[in-house]
Amino acid sequence: MIIRYAEITDYPWLKRNDIHISACVLKQKINLKEVYVVQEDNELIGWLRYNLFWDNIPFMNMLYLLEKYRRKGMGKRLVYYWENEMRKKGFKNVLTSTLSNEEAQHFYRKIGYSEIGGFILDEPLEILFHKTL
Repeated sequence: MIIRYAEITDYPWLKRNDIHISACVLKQKINLKEVYVVQEDNELIGWLRYNLFWDNIPFMNMLYLLEKYRRKGMGKRLVYYWENEMRKKGFKNVLTSTLSNEEAQHFYRKIGYSEIGGFILDEPLEILFHKTL
């Protein structure tokens, strides 16, 4: 398993698979090095995308692995890799969120994230999570 910054050559695959972001913003995030990809046997199998909440707290917007690669520890390794990169950049805290009806909330709790609140928009409750690095 290889984790690296996404490159512009990864854009077509990411755009095809990440339906939660516009093409323009995805390209910007790749150029800003705010997208990590995971490779297995030279094939892209997932990604992690983040931004800065309040311009100073890393917020993981998206963690995704193709279905057949889930529940094998790869997501955890990807998050730990990202957390370590954020630590190297001097950040002391990270945030993420997930819908209350998604399995991901249990995953984040298992790897040390604490629930700090939530909000409701047009979908079920969105739970906010925090972790001190």
